[in-house]
Amino acid sequence: MPSPLAPRAAALTGTALLLSALLTGCGDAEGQGGLADQRLDWRGCPAPSEAEGGGAPPSPLPDGGTWQCATMRTPLDWNDPGGETIGLALIRVRSSGGADRRIGSLVFNFGGPGGSGVSTLPAFGKDYETLRTRYDLVSFDPRGVGRSVPVECLDDKQLDAHFQQDATPDDAAERAALLAGTRRFNAACEKRSERTLPHVRTTEAARDLDLMRQVLGDDRLHYFGISYGTELGGVYAHLFPERVGRAVFDAVVDPTQTPEQTSLGQAGGFQRALGDFAADCASRAPDCPVGDSAKDVEDRVSRLLKDLDRAPIPGIPPRDLTQTAATGGIAQALYSKDFWEFLTEGLEQAYEGDGRLLMVLSDALNGREENGGYSNITAANTAINCADDRPRYDAAYVERRLPAFRAASPVFGEFLAWGLVGCTDWAVEGAADHPDVGAAGAAPVLVIGNTGDPATPYEGAARMAEALGRGVGVRLTYDGEGHGAYDSGNACVRKAVHAYLLDGRPPSSKTVCT
Repeated sequence: MPSPLAPRAAALTGTALLLSALLTGCGDAEGQGGLADQRLDWRGCPAPSEAEGGGAPPSPLPDGGTWQCATMRTPLDWNDPGGETIGLALIRVRSSGGADRRIGSLVFNFGGPGGSGVSTLPAFGKDYETLRTRYDLVSFDPRGVGRSVPVECLDDKQLDAHFQQDATPDDAAERAALLAGTRRFNAACEKRSERTLPHVRTTEAARDLDLMRQVLGDDRLHYFGISYGTELGGVYAHLFPERVGRAVFDAVVDPTQTPEQTSLGQAGGFQRALGDFAADCASRAPDCPVGDSAKDVEDRVSRLLKDLDRAPIPGIPPRDLTQTAATGGIAQALYSKDFWEFLTEGLEQAYEGDGRLLMVLSDALNGREENGGYSNITAANTAINCADDRPRYDAAYVERRLPAFRAASPVFGEFLAWGLVGCTDWAVEGAADHPDVGAAGAAPVLVIGNTGDPATPYEGAARMAEALGRGVGVRLTYDGEGHGAYDSGNACVRKAVHAYLLDGRPPSSKTVCT
């Protein structure tokens, strides 16, 4: 399942399944029952569905570029490519630079797993205007996500109750309640989405990407993966190394780790980011309203969470701000330095007994809209992770590992540790301990690590570059804060990305941007 704080990296199918799928020839048009020859019916985009997060239809870009949507048919089961098909929702805006400069389509995956690309790409469209001078910008809802046969589990009212439960049990009764809540969630997923659950593994999403490449008319896949999108891109490169075009991996998942190692790394990453926030606030004393020093800021956060465990405060009526919700809200604010001012304000309010702003941040993490509706990011994240991840951790194992998680993070450690039980009762067997992203012979992949990234810690970028293979992974370091580098606006990072994606010139490996 998703951790209580942030989406975990997925793990992928084992060697036997990969070989079986490759031997079917399903990467070729003949093995797809003619699906590679389908013509997409591009039309104006509707408003995002509730599963995609809701809202208004995407607005035109400043230069008048309009968003178009279509549905691509793909096999439900890639081991039976001529069988039943499902529809994947796609979105695009055409290149602004003219046919003579156009390279092809640049496909984005923004991570999660479980995030809707159809709703996310337009929200960030202005940030990618330079890339649009030579590419059609394209994104999609992966299988199980948004409009693409979305995984469904609990309804909105049930999700409100689910996210109110105590995610860090202190005694046998609280532990039993947490495990019972997890079983209810997982049983609801099986009941409502039994047909979909076996077919949301990342390897199947990677095969969808290759079909998409063909349907879009490109000889190679030009790709921009963020967070989990880097893992999806790595798996694609492993399966189809000769079809990798110009690719960028940003906010990079460590492909060498088990789910436990990933969660432990995140615990340290979020604690480090909290320390950076605290130091930044304290550096502006006496204008830091939540502490007199960095240590004081962190200590007060810890005391707040302990107090909320005993006695929640009013949040967004009728819900209270619990310890779990507050921790989620703090984590959400650490995804971007732009959110630090909201974290400061939210903490200041919470110390006065008002939990509304921290709950707004927590709701954003969980995909809850202001109207009380939820996107399906939690359901999809759980389904993809549990189908991908072979390990299953029970409560006894988590309790043995709690000291290590607490040592990594006094604030976030227990939450991430107990998140490991989410797949224990899952209906579909997990596939592997971690993905295979080896892609010998592929074109260079620009791998960007951010030193202050809480959700995908910096060390994972070097491991991804190494795992891709010699001459494939090209490392770039951004010495900054937040989850990801390109969308930080850093000029050095953007120059390097543009030089590769637009002109085919990757930076020298181990370049550092500050």
